[in-house]
This record gives sequence, C-alpha cells and structure tokens, in this order.
Amino acid sequence: MDHPLTIRRECTFDFLALGALVHRLDPGIIPFKKATQCSIHVSGGEFNCAANLADCFGLKTAIATALVDYPIGGLIAERVKAMGVTPFYKRFAHDGVTGPNMAAVYSDRGHGVRAPVVFYNRSNEAAARLQPGDFDWKAIFGRGVAWFHSGGIFASLSTTTPELIIEGMSEARASGAIVSFDLNFREKLWAPSGGAARAVGTLSRIVEHVDVLVGNEEDLQKGLGIPGPEVHATSALDPAAFAAMMDGVAARFPRVKVVATTLREVQSTNRHRWSAVVWADGRLLVAPTIELDVLDRVGGGDGFASGFFYGLLAGEGPDAALRLGWAHGALLTTYPGDTTMATLADVRALATGASARIQR
Repeated sequence: MDHPLTIRRECTFDFLALGALVHRLDPGIIPFKKATQCSIHVSGGEFNCAANLADCFGLKTAIATALVDYPIGGLIAERVKAMGVTPFYKRFAHDGVTGPNMAAVYSDRGHGVRAPVVFYNRSNEAAARLQPGDFDWKAIFGRGVAWFHSGGIFASLSTTTPELIIEGMSEARASGAIVSFDLNFREKLWAPSGGAARAVGTLSRIVEHVDVLVGNEEDLQKGLGIPGPEVHATSALDPAAFAAMMDGVAARFPRVKVVATTLREVQSTNRHRWSAVVWADGRLLVAPTIELDVLDRVGGGDGFASGFFYGLLAGEGPDAALRLGWAHGALLTTYPGDTTMATLADVRALATGASARIQR
C-alpha cells in the first residue's frame, strides 16, 4: 500500500509534542489505602510518545510543555533529559504552598480479577495555564520539524490549552509538518468544565487540522460526536464497529488521512488479548491478535501510537507501521512505568512474528 503522507526530511526534530508532563505514583499491586511505598513514573500521553520515539526508535524528538521550578519539576526534568527528549519549557515559579503544581496521577496496577484504579490530582496544574503565545512556534518550526503531535487530555485541562494546540497545529501545517492527535477521551477530565458538549465542540475544532488521528469508537463518539455504527462488534477485538465509523470521520474531517487504534479484550488484569487497526485512505488493515501477560497496562496505547508513528516517519507503509505499533505497544505492557524499555530490535522481532504466540 502506498504511503499516505508526505513527510519532511532532514529536520532538526523528527517529532515535536505539545502536552502536560505529570508524575505517576505507583504502589504496584497494593491498593493505595494499604500502600507504604510507591514508584514514581514521569508520564503524559504526548511526552510518552516523544520519549518512546527517542529512546527505542532513535529519533530526534522534543516537547513543548510547562515546568514548575520546585523539586518535583526537577525530578520530571531529569527524566525528560534521560529519555533523550529536547524540552521547550514555559517555566513557572512555585509559591511554596499552593503551586502551581506538576500534576499527580495515582494508579495501582490491580491483579487478576481486581482491576487497576486510576485517579488524579490536577489542582492548580501549571500545564493548564499554558496559552497561545507561550511558545515561539515560528522559531521552533523554523529549525525543521517533521511531525507535530498533541492529545485530548491536554485539551481538556483548561479553556486556553485547546487554543494553544490549534496555534501550534496551524504553524505546523504552514511549515509542512505532519499533524497528529490522540483523542484520548477521559470523561472525568472534561466533566468539571462543560462535559461532553464542550469536549465535542473543542475536539472537533482541533481535528480539523489533523492528518493522523488516534482513537477508538468511544473516542470518536464521545469526543467528536460521530454517531455510533449500526454494525455492532462481536467482541472487543472485532474491528467492524471502528470500520463502520470511518465514513463519518472522512465526511466530517476530510483532512484526516489515517485513523488508528488498539483493540484490547481484557480477560483479567494480567491477561489481555491484543490487536490494532488502521484506516488509511479508505482501506482497513488489522494486526494479528496476541495474548499478553500484562505487568503494567498504563502507557500501552501510547506505545502503540509511537511505534505506528515511527513506521510512518521511517517511510514504511501503513501495514508495516501498524505491525510496529502493535508490537511496541504489546512490549510496553511488560515493563513497569509509562515509557519504553524496548529496543528497536525487540520491536521488529515481535512485529515479524518472533517469540510470541500469535493467533492468525
């Protein structure tokens, strides 16, 4: 299948993300009410993609984001540097008491029949203060950027973050960069500021600028207001419902050339069946189904997106890019934390069928 995108070459940055950095407190399989210690993972959907693309795939990546000058900000900045991501920080001073703050995400992993639990403290979050004019996009894109990415969680944080996303996307388009967006619809994040109605209006304005969209049927319905299909999926791994919504996506958003998402059937917290699907220029492609033994599911979707983006950036066709995203997302669920510990050799080996039981 022909490559659906025209990607700039010889850029300073292969990939630039715009989003919030967070720290995730992880007590492992112990519920928080009984926890006595936690691991700290630095995360954020947009950062995860930039970090994965730099650390595993060897690309030159950057992130535009907020950073607070206090110890948690220092911890986060150290991890950004360690993952090989170039930061463009809008810096904020902490008042020593109320903030602004780097957001905290709390999530225990669950186990077996006990599901994972995720909740947030995004009170007075620095990233929510970001607004148009905070970054010199002309200077950044003037250095050469092949791909620009943001997501729905960042869009939900305030009334100014969507406008900043659109500002960045507009400059990205003017410079010739590919624009991607992960809908990542989280109902609880939109609820305090207008709920579903605001989400649909806001995300629809953003997606008008997008070439590559990441999102499943629920994201498309709740995030963009696209009606659900008459075709019903027979299981969580059946792409029929996703496929039936693509005409609606194409009609509403003619700029979108590619839509991709993971397919996951949860048998228990630690046992998933995993696949992925992509729609590219009217054609549907489906990855194999694999059985996963899951250590930590957080970040698996970002792992898929980053592997898929890598394939497209590397000039692979959508089918090969889909396999790379599918493989990297699967591998990421076998590591603690939100970002990759895989090598490109690991990803290519799984993508071509090595070492795992694949059901075709």
